This record gives sequence, structure tokens and C-alpha cells, in this order.
Amino acid sequence: MNKLGFWIASALVLLGLASSTMFVVDQRQFGVVYQLGEIKTVVTEPGLNFKLPPPFQNVSYIDRRLLTLESSDTEPMLTAEKQRVVIDWFVRWRVSDAPQYIRNVGLTERAGALQLNRVIRNSFQEEVNRRTVFQLLSSDREALMADVKEQVLAAVKSAEKPWGMDVVDVRITRVDYAETITKSVYDRMEAERKRVANELRSTGAAEGERIRADADRQREIILAEAYRDAQTTKGSGDAEASSTYAKAFSRDPAFAKFYRSLEAYKSSFSSKGDIVVLDGDSDFLKGMKNNRVGPAK
Repeated sequence: MNKLGFWIASALVLLGLASSTMFVVDQRQFGVVYQLGEIKTVVTEPGLNFKLPPPFQNVSYIDRRLLTLESSDTEPMLTAEKQRVVIDWFVRWRVSDAPQYIRNVGLTERAGALQLNRVIRNSFQEEVNRRTVFQLLSSDREALMADVKEQVLAAVKSAEKPWGMDVVDVRITRVDYAETITKSVYDRMEAERKRVANELRSTGAAEGERIRADADRQREIILAEAYRDAQTTKGSGDAEASSTYAKAFSRDPAFAKFYRSLEAYKSSFSSKGDIVVLDGDSDFLKGMKNNRVGPAK
């Protein structure tokens, strides 16, 4: 039993030792083999590889894919006319020479991104200082990106200290005024729109008052003319009625007198509560005493 355990333990030790001598390099990576802290070899081909067990040799990996670095700095830059603008950009880059990259930049992709960010920031600042806002927004934008890329490539491919990386593309995604300038521009735009709105309201109020005054004047004129026409028509009707009555009454004076008496009675006794006190011999009641129309005999 003790022998079986010994052989099992020995097999496990040998298996662990063998596994520590093997490593797999992915096609998306560089495999860097270190021997006592120094770079022994760089594996660029994917597959299974062998090395000495730790601590004699160790392996680390660096991404060889195309990487993207985006701007994270919101500090404004000064243009040729001293305008403060904020530029958003991104860069596409990759590690092209792992030994040079490790010696001159660092062991991780983050180390390369930090150094590249600083160089790109300085290059953009230098190129923006030479151009106006109009050039940044239109005519000189492509030239600015090309110039920045050229400066960055010159820095990373320096003959004295190459970075072991390649910059594929540099692009600007946004050019805008600094927040303080943008706020002042918006404030001026808002004030201008308020001024125009107040002018339109004042003009509209004045026009409304003019229209209402004209309408009131026309109303008074129409009412006055209508009243005038009504009075004229009424006067003509009264005159014609009077003429008709005069002609009718002239044929029979007794009937005319009786008719006037009826009209007087109607006016006098228009309500049930009316009381009229008269002398018994008054002519007012003469029409009611007679049984016929015509003068009394």
C-alpha cells in the first residue's frame, strides 16, 4: 500500500513538473519567455511550446491584436486665435516588436497606452495651436490628423529608443468649444431669442389694440347708422299711420271719437289693480254710457 501511494505521489510530481515546462501561445498573443529576469525568447507562432520549469524560466503574454486608445482628457486646447476647444480622438495601435516594447515601454498594454496618450496629447496641442477653429472643423481636419499621426510615429519609432509598437490610425471624433465658452454662447443665443420674442409680443399687442380699436369704431358706426335708419323708417311709418288714421277719422268723426275713447280706456285700465276716480258728469266716461257710436242726442 505504501508503495502504491509513493508511485501515485511521484506521478503527480512528475506531471506537475512536466506541465510547468509547457505553455500554449494563442494566435492573438506574443509569448515572452524570461530566464532569470531577462528575455530569453519571444514566441510569435501559436501552439504548444516548452521551457524550463520555474524559477529558471517564466512566461508572460502580450496582446498582439489591434488595440484602440480613446481620449479621456477634457482639458481644453488653445487654437491659433486663442479659442479654447476640446477635442475627442481615438488611436488604433498594436505591439509590433515584443522585446523592444518590454524594454522601452513596459510589460502590459496599459503601460503602452499611458505613454501613447501623453505623446498624442502633446501632438494634438502643437497642431491645434497652428490652426483656427474653422480649419479644425472643415478644411484642415484631415491634414491635422495626418500631422499628428506622423509626429506620433516619429516618437514611437525613434532610432534611439523604439517603442516596439505601430500606430495604424489617428482620428478626431469631436471638436467643440470649452464648457465655459459654450455656456456663454448659449446664454447669448437665449438672450437674443428672448429679445426677438419680446419684440414680436410687443408688435402683436400693438397690432391687437389697433384691430380692437378699429372694430369698436366700426361697431359704433354700424350701430349709429342702424339707429338712424330705424328712426327714419319709424318716422315714415308713424307719418303714414297718422295719415291713414286722419283719412279714416275724417269720414266718421263720431267713430274717431269713440275709437280714441277706447284707446284711453285701454291705457287707463291696463291693470286689474288700477283705480280711476272721476266725476259722474265727466266726458271721460261718455263713451261707456252711450249704447251707440255717434254723437248723443
